[in-house]
Amino acid sequence: MKIELKKFNDLDLITLYKILDLRSRVFVVEQNCIYLDTDQKDFLSHHLMFTDESGQLHAYARILPPGLVYSGKSSIGRVVTSAEQRNTGLGKQLMKEAIKKCFDLYPDHAIQIEAQSYLIRFYNRFGFVSIGEDYLLDGIPHREMIIKK
Repeated sequence: MKIELKKFNDLDLITLYKILDLRSRVFVVEQNCIYLDTDQKDFLSHHLMFTDESGQLHAYARILPPGLVYSGKSSIGRVVTSAEQRNTGLGKQLMKEAIKKCFDLYPDHAIQIEAQSYLIRFYNRFGFVSIGEDYLLDGIPHREMIIKK
C-alpha cells in the first residue's frame, strides 16, 4: 500500500472524490447514518490515505489540528477502511500511522477522538483511554477517548 499525507489544498479532484466516496460508502450507506460529511473541517485538516497499486483508496483518516475540534488537543477522525480490506490488519496500520503523523505534526498536544463505542477496545490497543460516558452521535453510540504522547 502507498501511504500519503496531504493538506486539503494539495488534494487533486480525483483523490478528493475517492475520499468522499469511501467515507460515504461506509459511514452513510453501510452504517445507515444520515449526516453531513462535509463539515468544513476538511479544509484545515491533513488527509492520510492508503492506496493500492491501481490507485484504489482502501483506508483513510483525517488529522485535525489542535483547537479545530478540541481546545488544546489535536484529533483523528473519519477513520475508515474499505469493506474489501477489513480484517486484514490495514485498520491497525492506518491507526498506528495516524497517531504517528498526528504527534509528528502536533508534538505538544494530546489526541482526542470521538470513537464509536463498539470500537473502544480497538482504540485501547493504541493507548487511548475513555473519558466520559457513551453518547449518541448521529444515532450511533460514541465515547470520547484521549491519548498523550
